[in-house]
Amino acid sequence: METNDLIKALAADSRRGGLPLGQAWIVALAAAVLVAAGMFFLLLGPRPDAGAALSTVRFVFKFLFTIALAVAAYRLAVAVSRPGGNWSTALAGIMVAPVLLALSVLLELVAVPSATWAARLVGTNSMVCLTFVPLIGFIPLVVLLLAMRHGAPANATAAGAVSGLLAGGIAATFYAAHCPDDSPLFVAVWYPLAIAILASLGALLGRLVLRW
Repeated sequence: METNDLIKALAADSRRGGLPLGQAWIVALAAAVLVAAGMFFLLLGPRPDAGAALSTVRFVFKFLFTIALAVAAYRLAVAVSRPGGNWSTALAGIMVAPVLLALSVLLELVAVPSATWAARLVGTNSMVCLTFVPLIGFIPLVVLLLAMRHGAPANATAAGAVSGLLAGGIAATFYAAHCPDDSPLFVAVWYPLAIAILASLGALLGRLVLRW
C-alpha cells in the first residue's frame, strides 16, 4: 500500500462514527470565532471612537487585511487536514492579504510626510498588540488544532502553523476594533509579528498533538 493510500485509510477509520471533516471544520471555526469574541470583550473591548472610525479608510482597511488572511488561512487549513489535499490553490490565496498590505503601505508613504513615518510605524500600542492578539487567539488555536486532528495532516508542523495563522487572523480581526493605531505602517509591522507568535506556537503544538 502506498503512503497516500495508507493516510487516506487511516483518516477514514479515525473519522468513522464522527462528524464529517467539512462539518468539523465549520463547527471549529464557529467555536473559535465565538471564543475569540468572548476573550476580546473580556480583555479589551472596542475603542471608544470605533463608530466614528468606521468612516475612515485606514480603520476599515485593517479588517480587510485580517479577514482576507483569516479566510485564506481557513481554506489552507482545510486543505492541509485532508489526505492528499490540494495545497496550491489555497496557498496562493494566502498571498492576497500581504499584497493588500504592501499596496496600503505604498499609498501611506505617498500620502503622509516622511517625517511622520517612524511615529506611525511605532504607534502607541505595539506591545498591546503583541500581547493581546496571542492571548485572544490561544484558545481558538487549541480549538482549531482539535479540528486538524479530526483530519489526517501529512505534516504536523505545517498543519499546526496554519492553525496558528488562522487563529491569528481571527484574533487580529477582533483586536483591530480596539487598536487606536490605524496606519498601514503600524499594521504591516506589528500585526504580522503578533500573528507569527500564534503561528509559531501552533507549529510547536502541532508537532506534539498532530503527529501520527
